[in-house]
Amino acid sequence: MSEWIDVAPEEALTPGDRCVVETEIGPIAVFNLDGELYALADVCTHDGGELASGKCVGDQIICPRHGARFCIRDGRALTPPAFENIETFPLRVEAGVIQLDIDT
Repeated sequence: MSEWIDVAPEEALTPGDRCVVETEIGPIAVFNLDGELYALADVCTHDGGELASGKCVGDQIICPRHGARFCIRDGRALTPPAFENIETFPLRVEAGVIQLDIDT
């Protein structure tokens, strides 16, 4: 069963923006890439550090601690020192509000 939680008003997350949502399962980073929304756990699979403050290059987020790269679109680990993918989460927009499903 889905458990949708509100993230932000749709207009608050414009292309190129990101935010972190604190949830009961941990922090989740939400990204707007060219008008498409993506959500992934805000945890580097290399050492457990946060990711959302890292630099974005195209559709990649670069871990600010050790430089591992992850695909924002699907959570794939792209470069060492990370080898495990990051969990991703479904998003939707309902009545102008971005919502995140934390029950995957």
